[in-house]
Amino acid sequence: MFINATGFYVPEERVPNAYFLHVNGLTDEWIEQRTGIRSRSLAQSGETINSMSLCAVRNALARLSYDVTEVDLIISASYSPYDTVATAAHEVQREYRIEPAKAFYISSACSSFLNAMEIIQGYFAMNKASKALILSADKNSAYRNESDPQTGHLWGDAAAAFFLSKEQMTESDRVVVDVHTEGLGHIGKSLEAVNLRPRHGGILMPEGRDVFIQACNYMPKNIRYLLEKNGYTLAQLSYFIGHQANLRILTNVARQLDLPDEKILHNIEELGNTGSVSAALVYAQNEHRFKKGDLLGLSVFGGGYSAGACLIAC
Repeated sequence: MFINATGFYVPEERVPNAYFLHVNGLTDEWIEQRTGIRSRSLAQSGETINSMSLCAVRNALARLSYDVTEVDLIISASYSPYDTVATAAHEVQREYRIEPAKAFYISSACSSFLNAMEIIQGYFAMNKASKALILSADKNSAYRNESDPQTGHLWGDAAAAFFLSKEQMTESDRVVVDVHTEGLGHIGKSLEAVNLRPRHGGILMPEGRDVFIQACNYMPKNIRYLLEKNGYTLAQLSYFIGHQANLRILTNVARQLDLPDEKILHNIEELGNTGSVSAALVYAQNEHRFKKGDLLGLSVFGGGYSAGACLIAC
């Protein structure tokens, strides 16, 4: 499986930490010390994950080597849907007249993007698709509860688009070496830890400590698993991209993997926790810096619980 082109969209507005002092009583210094966040991206009221996904696709098209109408599978991956019937996948299908494509929405908290990638891997293996598009996006601001001192200050908004193919299309395509995901509803405080019930307080994380502990366990564990499975060592890893939930988690994972700072890519300090798109977004934002021979590892952890990792070779 190959990555042919990526694109992204990040709203222009930033909300600084100082905003929350009079909303939930948290100071700029406290937020940055506990999370690494200094600001977060904020979508406009009229923007949705559907419209942001369209923007991400437009950003990717200039680098796509084939016509977008050749795509035969479109997956919207998110946990913050704008419309649970007419999804972002359907909106992009209509906008670009991608008539032969299957189109649907999937959600598995913050591992949704990697779950979509694994689903595409399966469709390719069954010869039910040959070119696919992942629309990964979350508009956390639509559901966040700013007054909640535990999580109201965490969330950012963004979208990314990934075009993938079963066969290599150009020499610049990246190779998806392997993908691994898992449901973890049986561990820790999974069902209580994070929830999003739109009519009952929005996005809440009442068991943040348990999330921290489990993320620091499964994110390095899964990247090690994929490296060993595919005959690589940690020393061969050029860059690591983790779910952008908390800079302290990323620091902890880097320490466990013995990776230097320059190999850890992140954007959480500016954009906040952008949810299920966060690792995909970091990849798309940095794709220009990856060179031939680089090996990238993505590893994520999300509510429910869920987790996933993938290896990408340049």
